[in-house]
Amino acid sequence: MSAPIASFHRAAPFWMSLGLVPLAWIGGLYGGWTVFLLPLLGWWVFTGLDAVLGLNTDNPDPNSDADLTWYRAITMLWFPVQAITVFGLIWHVTHAGHLATWEQIVLFFGLGVLSGTIGIVYAHELLHQSNPLERWLGDLLLASVLYSHFRTEHLLVHHRHVGTPRDAVTARYNENFHRFFFRVLWECPRSAWAAEKALLARRNLPMTSLRNPFWRYAILQLAALGLALALGGWAGLGLFLLQAFSAVWQLELTNYVEHYGLTREHLGDGKYEHVKPHHSWNAAHTATNWLLINLQRHSDHHYKPDRRFPLLQTYDETQAPQLPYGYPLMAAIATIPPVWRRMMNPRVRAWRRQYYPQIEDWSAYKAATNPLPRQA
Repeated sequence: MSAPIASFHRAAPFWMSLGLVPLAWIGGLYGGWTVFLLPLLGWWVFTGLDAVLGLNTDNPDPNSDADLTWYRAITMLWFPVQAITVFGLIWHVTHAGHLATWEQIVLFFGLGVLSGTIGIVYAHELLHQSNPLERWLGDLLLASVLYSHFRTEHLLVHHRHVGTPRDAVTARYNENFHRFFFRVLWECPRSAWAAEKALLARRNLPMTSLRNPFWRYAILQLAALGLALALGGWAGLGLFLLQAFSAVWQLELTNYVEHYGLTREHLGDGKYEHVKPHHSWNAAHTATNWLLINLQRHSDHHYKPDRRFPLLQTYDETQAPQLPYGYPLMAAIATIPPVWRRMMNPRVRAWRRQYYPQIEDWSAYKAATNPLPRQA
């Protein structure tokens, strides 16, 4: 009989992310080849474990009232762990002076594995909860990578408009990642601002209202920048900006993979079908789901956005499209557009034939020129 979901034994694999933290400190203390440990092991060890462990298609009871303390704890503990690591290394590197410039660049780019692949994913889990403490921890994690608007954009734009032209982070068919990345850097802050403006307007409040979360975003991000500057001077500020860029780059790689080429059917007059499981790419690979706290069970996340990660359900290939590898390896492939297109475009075309045989002309979907969906 398997252990109950509430046990530490079942939750422990999701704590494996803590094993990457010492790699950052080893790189910061010893330099040389050790600065490559974090990005290389962070990206490839879990992918290698996927090959060994295979797929996990077990579904927990989604209505379980089990105590999820051991699962919640890792997401709530992560901010202090990440903050001590990032800011501690800023102070150490800028004061010890033993690392060459290239070693510092590799080290802090690698820190994006912690603050992006793990930190933003944990922030994503936290910001979906109603508990104020968890939401604040999510805000702090996002501020530490200067991407606070992600909270608004994700909750008010992405979840409502995924698979439509109004959602910037639904990657278009044949759109390469590099173009996608700079497009979302431009479009997402603007769409987040517009969403908050519309929300405040419905409450008869101006954008200058203290209810506007962009005030909080700005204060937290300025505090993070100020702390980096105080600890490491201009060099420390530059290293902080480097890890933030690396984190955001890795987040958007994941966003690119999650919905590439998948669109909701336009029903006419700005109306779109409801979000369904087949509007997200899924991966049931065991180890990378440990690392990404079940983010790869993405269809169920969009179906039940407030469902905590241990209870997320997986789907088979008859219900939702499946990726050949976990998100980390797929993200690496996405950085090489010709290889990505060769692997994924046939899968997108097969998805169209399976779910939308009635649509003969996909040109408007591919170019994202269908009418914008109505605002909620």
